Amino acid sequence: MDLTEPDAGSDLQAVQLKAHYEESRGTWLLNGVKRFITNGDAEISLVLARSEEGTTDGRGLSLFVYDKADGGVIVRRIENKMGIKGSPTCELVFRNAPAKLVGERRMGLIKYVMSLMNGARLGVGAQSVGIAQAAYEEARKYASERKQFGKTIDQFPAVYEMLTLMRVRLEAMRSLLYETARFVDTYKAWSFVAAERPLTKEERDDLKNNTRLADIYTPMVKLISSEWCNRIAYDAVQIHGGAGFIKDFPVERLYRDARITSIYEGTSQLQVVAAVRGVTTGGYLAQIREYEKKELRPELDHLKKTLLVLTGDLEKSVAQVVAAGNNELTDFHARRLVEMAANIVMGYLLLHDAQRDAAYSSSAGLFIELAVSENKVKSEFIGSFQEKTLGLYKVS
Repeated sequence: MDLTEPDAGSDLQAVQLKAHYEESRGTWLLNGVKRFITNGDAEISLVLARSEEGTTDGRGLSLFVYDKADGGVIVRRIENKMGIKGSPTCELVFRNAPAKLVGERRMGLIKYVMSLMNGARLGVGAQSVGIAQAAYEEARKYASERKQFGKTIDQFPAVYEMLTLMRVRLEAMRSLLYETARFVDTYKAWSFVAAERPLTKEERDDLKNNTRLADIYTPMVKLISSEWCNRIAYDAVQIHGGAGFIKDFPVERLYRDARITSIYEGTSQLQVVAAVRGVTTGGYLAQIREYEKKELRPELDHLKKTLLVLTGDLEKSVAQVVAAGNNELTDFHARRLVEMAANIVMGYLLLHDAQRDAAYSSSAGLFIELAVSENKVKSEFIGSFQEKTLGLYKVS
């Protein structure tokens, strides 16, 4: 997926790699440079390029498929990265590289790439869960074997608290990943059905609803999973102590591999920009209300009541920020609002896990307790924040 360019970075509307149609050859030719391309030496590439002369925004971009066998592209550089060294990250130079147009002209970024990136972001969410799981298992194993002061270190509160919170966050982020994947699978399934026959009104409504939920949950899971993956990998190294800093132990590699997850396929900051729409438009809140309707065992009711309080706090915080009518203020508080919503969503998902399997009850209780403390800090910060203070945060 050849998207990024040296000068454009995350601003894909600024892509400048040129595509022009060569009448004599009956094909499109690509010219320019792409950088930070994962698996850039692949046989087949999807390339975002500017097909419309005189344009400067996303409406002038189209998507092309390029076959390495046709030539015209050289790998000018393979990046020497901190982590994920098994995957080559390349700088590519296109010189009259023949390619075929995918779909319609001008739809490259607006339609096709956005769909591709959502899939990639869900994939990074899954990658993050996998790295976090591996880091947790290494930390748990090491802590159960390493002895200090006459006992294994997993018996010390400072360590077993870390291990428990690692496990709880891991289960929460996995539940969010599965929920997001459920929305994606459902809307895609209806899309396949729609290609075979007309959908009923109920089916169209379900397609529309799951598409909307997939759109707002995908940046949330990418944000939360990648950030927590980094935190869990960090704690896994810490539990290993000095041994975790040595290449002899797997956590050293996991720590380096984790770092990219909050950067590529859209940084955490960009995920917040995409996810905050779900907060300000009430998208997350509407789904939270659906979670509230599910019946739970009596012993879980007190946890649900706690989530109802957190939901009320979220509503107040959102209302305060939106009422200010200041887009910059909304952007400033966006991450806090998204993380508050995510904590409530994951709290309900773990409750539903506990409803199906009592083994999750402990994780649900611990996570919701954690969510209370985290959301309280965020809501109080938003509640006491004055717009005039915004200027103090700007870099001089």
